[in-house]
Amino acid sequence: MSSRPKVVPLRPPSPPEADGRATAAPDTARKDGLLVSIARALEAGRHAVTWENVAALWGAAYFSWHSEEVDEFGRDAKFTETIRPLLEFLYTVWWRVEPAGVEHVPAEGPALVVANHSGVLPWDGVMITLALRHEHPARRECRMLALDMFALLPFLAPALARTGAVRASQENGERLLRAGELVGVFPEGVKGVGKRYRDRYKLARFGRGGFVRLALRTSAPIVPCAVVGAEEIHPVLAKADWAGRPFGLPYFPITPSFPLLGPLGVVPLPTKWSIDFADPIPTAAYGAAGAEDPILVNRLSEQVRSVIQRMIDGRLARRRSIWFG
Repeated sequence: MSSRPKVVPLRPPSPPEADGRATAAPDTARKDGLLVSIARALEAGRHAVTWENVAALWGAAYFSWHSEEVDEFGRDAKFTETIRPLLEFLYTVWWRVEPAGVEHVPAEGPALVVANHSGVLPWDGVMITLALRHEHPARRECRMLALDMFALLPFLAPALARTGAVRASQENGERLLRAGELVGVFPEGVKGVGKRYRDRYKLARFGRGGFVRLALRTSAPIVPCAVVGAEEIHPVLAKADWAGRPFGLPYFPITPSFPLLGPLGVVPLPTKWSIDFADPIPTAAYGAAGAEDPILVNRLSEQVRSVIQRMIDGRLARRRSIWFG
């Protein structure tokens, strides 16, 4: 009998340990902790700007926003609702996302949304999730598989986990699909998200077809997805990989605003986005054994890649400008 797939979670920070004294209600205690941390930072003035104090302030803010009720992968409904206004602003006002073809995504059951990746930070995954939640007739939730690179960043990883992202692995993807979930993947991986501006909208290779094997083993249809607009939010002019290695990053992007403007350089540009979904590619007819056929895996991988590239090229041909679509 096959063993149950192992879950590899995106772990948020552990909550502070109790010290044995009487405490207030959980939400009140978290808010008080945040207020105390802010007060101490203001009192210390410029001397408070240390990595330790920044981490403490972040931890206090994090625990004031989240609940203890999470699923097995760490998704927290309360945290998601707390930051929803920011994400909605980005979707409707900042990037003015225009989705098309959402009806092609199955209304129920497992499916694998496969998209191109770009933008330095994983904003494209967040916007795909919002497009399906808002525009799909069944208001489907999409669980994005996050790269290890993002899963290891101390500030980003907890936020991704709490909003529903799951650390990318075959085990996690299979567990979600067998539970009937809608799952999103980016086969380009780091090659896509760290792409230079001169190579924008040219799909990188899709690795070794891991996403195809995942779909075949779970009989999940593959839904190609093309995102246009994310390539320009952080135009990567060059990369200083040596600067990223001490932090465990595979690359260190240099854009017109980062690192020149410091934290302000992280603010993405307000480009106009479009997200297109194609007809699903069925996989059930091949059976789970198809995952062991390298020729079939490679053929399906190239088929998905060509469909996404065609959708990107078609959208670019109709686009009037980066800013207005």
